[in-house]
Amino acid sequence: MKIIITSKNINASNHLRDTIESKLSRLGKYFSSDIETNVTLSMERDRQKIEATINASGTIFRAEEVTQDIYGGIDKVVDKLSAQMSKYKRKLANKHKDNKSIVFDDVPDADDGGAAVAEIEIVRRKKFELLPMSPEEAVLQMELVGHSFFVFLDMDTNGIGVVYKRNDEKYGLLETSL
Repeated sequence: MKIIITSKNINASNHLRDTIESKLSRLGKYFSSDIETNVTLSMERDRQKIEATINASGTIFRAEEVTQDIYGGIDKVVDKLSAQMSKYKRKLANKHKDNKSIVFDDVPDADDGGAAVAEIEIVRRKKFELLPMSPEEAVLQMELVGHSFFVFLDMDTNGIGVVYKRNDEKYGLLETSL
């Protein structure tokens, strides 16, 4: 597993980088050696944030932690990633049975007291017409309907876009590509 560490507004010392690599490398036994893990460290005011994303041939595992102690945050992120893999092991194994990038035999079973992972149930479907608009107009529409996201046809790129409200009360834009 290849680990790429990026830092924003924080100086990642060699000791911190070594700690991240050693802790995340424990998850490496679940993946083939060509899998990339992106780790982003950032500092916001007096809080430190660590985000880790593992892209395993189309299946994305992601965890983030905001903490005062970055080393404790690393442990929590690794625990979250491990829990995600354990919880969805059976579903992912069925989906990726021919995929050799994830070694499901090594992933531990979920410690959920014997309860199976609940089946994913879609309880409501909606159809709507995608209207061409700018991302700014989509944010306005999202606010008008009181939702936390809004799907639209981006008139600038002619692709499908999604605007969403972030935890910091700012807005994000997801752009699609084929």
